[in-house]
Formats: sequence, structure tokens, C-alpha cells
Amino acid sequence: MVIKVFLATSSGSTAIKKKQQDVVGFLEALKVDYTQLDIACNEENRMWMRQNVPEEKKPSNGIPLPPQIFNEESYCGDYETFFDAKEDNSVFAFLGLAPPPGSKEALKADEEEHIMENGTHAEETNEEGMDDSIEVPEVDRNGDVYENEDEEGKEDVEEPVAEPEENEDSEGGGDNEPEDTGHAEEYEEQDDEELRQLEEEEEADVEEGEEDYLEETQEEEAE
Repeated sequence: MVIKVFLATSSGSTAIKKKQQDVVGFLEALKVDYTQLDIACNEENRMWMRQNVPEEKKPSNGIPLPPQIFNEESYCGDYETFFDAKEDNSVFAFLGLAPPPGSKEALKADEEEHIMENGTHAEETNEEGMDDSIEVPEVDRNGDVYENEDEEGKEDVEEPVAEPEENEDSEGGGDNEPEDTGHAEEYEEQDDEELRQLEEEEEADVEEGEEDYLEETQEEEAE
């Protein structure tokens, strides 16, 4: 890839000359291979530069001023954007080139990559893992679920406590009543039988007594 810098070697503007010198001098300091293309003496270079600078990057009059920087056919920027990249230690990124190992820009890129791997990237991974593995109900997000859980827990505790008490009372009463009732009925039946037997015995005794009395009376009368 060839870096192209469009310049005006015969420009009468001191400001343009200074900007061109800053760009060229910094590229040489970084040991970046580049080619200078003069637009003052070469009409083709001037037309090519004007046609390939994006419309949104052109000034209000539509005529871009040098220096203009390209990477082959790709537009990089003008002096202002180059200066911003220089201040941010990102000139190689501005030019579309890989920074040389050990340079400030390479170290900065390594730090940013390290932060992305251990910081933001890890957080995003954790968030994605939580979303995929745990589905939080809407009630949980509103905080109402804890109140509902407490109420439900209370209801669950009260019901089993109340039920055994009622069951114990009902079961205890039920067990005693039928047993007492059964025994009472047996006792009553036994009493009735005994009473009947006693009455029969008494009746038999009375009858025997009456018969004896009659016999005795008859005997006495006969005598």
C-alpha cells in the first residue's frame, strides 16, 4: 500500500506550506513510506485529488486544499484530521497501516485489546450467561415475589398446624365416643338381660310361692 500526499509545492500561502511540512516531517519521523504528488504543476493530480475527496469532507466552496492524504485509492483525511490522529497516537490507524511493534500506538492497541478481553468483553459474557441460564420472572424484578413468598409460606405453615389440631380433636373425640357408646350399649344389653333374668326368676319365685301357698291353703282347708 502506498500513502499518497497531495501537496502544492509553489503555494503562496504560508499556512498551507507549514501544514504540508508538518505532515511530511512526521511521516518521515515515523519511517512511513509515502509519495508526494504535486497539484500545482500537475493538472491530473489536482483533478484526481478533487474528485476523490468525499463531498462531506470538502469545504463550502467545493475545492479541497492541500495537504490531502490517501492510502492508494482510499481517502484518509486532511491536515486537521491528521493532526488529531497525531495527538491521539493513532497515525497508523489513520493511515490504514499496522503500527510497528513496540511503538506507542501498538502498545495502546494492546492495552485496549486487553481491556476488551478482561473488562467489557467479560462483563458482556457474564450478562449473556445469566440471561441464558436464569430466567427471572417479572414479579422478581418488581420485588413483589418476596412478599408473595412470605404470605404463601405463612399460609402453608398455618394450614398444617391447624389441621393436625382439628384432626387430633376430631379423631380423639371420635375414638372415645364410639368406644364409650359401644361399651354403653353392651352394658345396657347386659343389664337388660340381667333384669329380664331377675324378673323371670322373681316371677318364677312368685309363681312357686303362690303355688305353694295355694297348696298349703288347700291342705289346710282339707284338714
